[in-house]
Amino acid sequence: MLTSSELKKIPIFSCLHDANLMWLSQQAADLHLEPGEYLIHEGEPTPFFVVMDGTTEVLKDVMRRRTEVSEHKPGDFFGELAILMATSAPASVRAKTACHLARLDPQHLQELIRRSPKCSAVILQTLNERVQVVQKYMLSLPSSRVQIVGSKFDDDCREIRTFLSMNRIPYEWADRDRSVRPVSTSQVCEVEGLSVVVDGSVCVSHPPTVRKVAEALGFQTAPHRQNYDVVIIGGGPAGLAAAVYGASEGLSVLLVERKAPGGQAGTSSRIENYLGFPNGISGDDLSQRAFRQAVKFGAEVVLTREVQEIIPEPNGAYTVRLDGGDRFDTKTVILATGVAWRRLEADGVDRFIGRGVLYGAARTEAPTVAGKRVFIIGGGNSAGQAALFFADYASAVTLLVRGEDLKRSMSQYLIDQIALVPGIRVETETQVVSADGTDCLKAIETRKTGESVIRRAADALFVMIGADAVTHWLPFQLQRENGYVRTGREVSDQPGWAADRAPFLLETNLPGFFCVGDVRYNSIKRVSSSVGEGSMAVAFVHQYLSYCSNR
Repeated sequence: MLTSSELKKIPIFSCLHDANLMWLSQQAADLHLEPGEYLIHEGEPTPFFVVMDGTTEVLKDVMRRRTEVSEHKPGDFFGELAILMATSAPASVRAKTACHLARLDPQHLQELIRRSPKCSAVILQTLNERVQVVQKYMLSLPSSRVQIVGSKFDDDCREIRTFLSMNRIPYEWADRDRSVRPVSTSQVCEVEGLSVVVDGSVCVSHPPTVRKVAEALGFQTAPHRQNYDVVIIGGGPAGLAAAVYGASEGLSVLLVERKAPGGQAGTSSRIENYLGFPNGISGDDLSQRAFRQAVKFGAEVVLTREVQEIIPEPNGAYTVRLDGGDRFDTKTVILATGVAWRRLEADGVDRFIGRGVLYGAARTEAPTVAGKRVFIIGGGNSAGQAALFFADYASAVTLLVRGEDLKRSMSQYLIDQIALVPGIRVETETQVVSADGTDCLKAIETRKTGESVIRRAADALFVMIGADAVTHWLPFQLQRENGYVRTGREVSDQPGWAADRAPFLLETNLPGFFCVGDVRYNSIKRVSSSVGEGSMAVAFVHQYLSYCSNR
């Protein structure tokens, strides 16, 4: 416990009389930290701290790079900025040396300000100075980490921009097809076609790919170990939940994701029916929070890699092979690959994929549809969210729905919001018959039930008509239903199981091989249920490993 005499030696408290010092000593927590131990994580609520002894360092996550901003030495205090401005911590703080600190809860800081005008003056003056420092610091930061010059019709260019956006890496893009180029020539590689520069100096070797860009940015693209307790395939909500809970409970975890954390949910502009976020949360924001959690707990997250083969071994383990030849072993597998958008069967559509026709609706497409005529095929929540998002950019957005209305497939809150946006038109009982153009999409033909075909000008067509499970690459022994993987009771009547146990709820017919999220047969296609299944699967992994160790 801190004493009044200890507190009086600190400059900010030296003006307090004995009664207030006694009150303060009873309210303040007495903290001791070892070097490297975190006190505050960026984005979290924070109390008020005073450094009694030692040095702490302030770390800011700047464009996915952790940078040391400043230090706190004995007598310094911090936390008042977030408390008095009702915000979360603007940076992380950890012990640089062994530290001794006093901690006050926010209400006690406010009481201290009320009790002592002199303390109040010091705290508020420091607050004002820090706001000015933050302003100067933010003005000194670059606006982007990556500069891209490439055509909007270049598939690699689109993939790189989508990857950067989903990983919250600020980038600047100049379309080679336009005469105005915001990126200066000194910042780009002197090559024809697509060029990418990272941090103003690293020219990604030609031809640039998502993996090369990821490696230049410092992302992990290869496993660090040869053996794991659990390998999670797919970095959507289910896979990320499994990684967070698995790593936090002491398992050695590897998550493999071929694109970026978040999966299809990561492209949602706003998820408003997810528990705990009354004002909604974007898919990429939710995904990035989960990604940081998983890494914080020690999970390895390998991006831009694809699992090509899973081999069941005689000892009950599995060998996993990635593209590029990397191989490693794991005691258990959690499959969380999600599903792939279903292809549109209409004349000419395949000619314009990437040239006006796109599957899904990444937020990175916003600049490409500014002032354009946009059509979205689909009546689900993803289509509704895309329509609301693109309505802020496009000159007109038309939602083409095969069914009689939206109520059967879309949440009511989205239907209500769409009805309030004059720039969105909903056409029911309508299908796309064909797509036309020269180098890119220029027109589509549609047919409403019982009516003739109509030709209409179109600059972009986003296809979101449902999805299919892509599981042909999995072990042939794995039981599936139309590509979706069977689990639990659906495989419990199959031979090959030990007499002393049945498959766990999310376990496939291969022992120790679990399946979660949209790729699982009869799953509920919602973000919240995927998160729940991912966390449940970890509990079953623990039970399975315990069962194996006791045999």
